[in-house]
Amino acid sequence: MAEEETKPAVEITPAAAPLVPAGKISQWLTQNGFIDHTALATDNQGVEVIRVEAQFLLPVATALYAYGFNYLQCQGGYDAGAGADLVSFYHLTKVSDNAVRPEEVRVKVFLPRENPVVPSVYWIWRTVDWQERETFDMYGIVYEGHPNLKRLLMPEDWVGYPLRKDYVSPDFYELQDAH
Repeated sequence: MAEEETKPAVEITPAAAPLVPAGKISQWLTQNGFIDHTALATDNQGVEVIRVEAQFLLPVATALYAYGFNYLQCQGGYDAGAGADLVSFYHLTKVSDNAVRPEEVRVKVFLPRENPVVPSVYWIWRTVDWQERETFDMYGIVYEGHPNLKRLLMPEDWVGYPLRKDYVSPDFYELQDAH
């Protein structure tokens, strides 16, 4: 009997998500030794998006500030779906005098919903103060090192985080001083 060609028991298939080519800022980070990030697909306006693990956020954020991203345009969070990660994102802009179109980048940190903790970037961009507080208040993402991390929109004794997809609204709201 002729030897039959054996097939491997497990078929190797390409990853479901295609590799995204690294953008200009991701390449700069890699060239400068910041290899702990992943390039994600650009958004609908062509803004480069970078994924960073929580423990590498401060070094990467500091490098981006040194690169010229001196303006934190927006910080926020979102719930990627019931049971999925929570995301803290940072939209950075390089503001200069003669820029026709300022350079922009968005940094995303994916966090487990059981213990969503990420370092605060308050000491790099102070404009993040109330933005991190709002994200904490609505999603429960804890920003370590924030000087005044407390609820901003909800009462201090509120239970839960209202913008999480798994949030269950209370059946009863106590109205104080309602007439």
